[in-house]
Amino acid sequence: MNDFLYINHANDYALDVGAEVFHPMVSVVHFDELGEIRHSLNKMGVYAIFVQDNFPVGSSYGMGGYDTTKGSLTAAAPGQTGGVSDNGEIIHIKGWVLLFSPELLYGTDLGRRIDDYHFFSYYESESLHPTPDEQRTIEVCFKMIRQELRSKPDDEHLRRIIIAYLELILEYCSVFYERQIKTETTADNDLLKRFDDLLRRYYGEGRQRTLGLPTVRYCAQELFLSPNYFGDLIRQATGETATAIIRNFVMQRATAYLRDGKTITETSDLLGFEYPQHFTRTFKKHFGLTPSEFLKKG
Repeated sequence: MNDFLYINHANDYALDVGAEVFHPMVSVVHFDELGEIRHSLNKMGVYAIFVQDNFPVGSSYGMGGYDTTKGSLTAAAPGQTGGVSDNGEIIHIKGWVLLFSPELLYGTDLGRRIDDYHFFSYYESESLHPTPDEQRTIEVCFKMIRQELRSKPDDEHLRRIIIAYLELILEYCSVFYERQIKTETTADNDLLKRFDDLLRRYYGEGRQRTLGLPTVRYCAQELFLSPNYFGDLIRQATGETATAIIRNFVMQRATAYLRDGKTITETSDLLGFEYPQHFTRTFKKHFGLTPSEFLKKG
């Protein structure tokens, strides 16, 4: 059984590694100043952004591994798990981590938009790869936050300053994320083919009979991507959502079944709909006419 380090508050990690504590809702740790520390498998109750030159080998994130090459940036959100179990090994890490509590964002515009930053998504291995100059810019922001925490009292002005820095950091991360999506969409130009093959295999193997209609989450997991990241790649490549592509695939199969003489109920069952009424509503929404009207039209 894994022994977790529960990071329920912004300073729990700093206290564990012996770093300085500044504020109840924000923590900035500079690993270079710590010397020797040990691994930890972290159960997050806060947001965290790690910028490191040498992530521990074998770092995990959720159910998978993390591509943490030199100069990587990783982001974690409350409820997530990541890191390496403490095996007694002494390690030296170069870089920074910024941790902040959800409570800091309550009632703010950033709090309302935080879920729009998809690089916090939970699944596989989408670490971000800033350039050396970009990494230095992020590190300067971390240093400035630490300086503000050290020099100012905890009041509404300080919190506004910190949130402004957080917004700046997250917007920089969005630039890295969107650039990476464009790069991977170009480099991995068979993604759409693999997506289509996956949907064909889904029905060819009869998975709809036990799993129902294919979902974005299922497809993303089969392609070793997080749902948000997968959706962003598909939208970048096609201009459509992954949900729309799945729905179009299913509806095209529906017309083939109906033309082949299958009844509406049989078609609904073959596609994985729970009820024929659900199939009929989806069909009409997609084509503008019901399956019965489609058949009459010939």
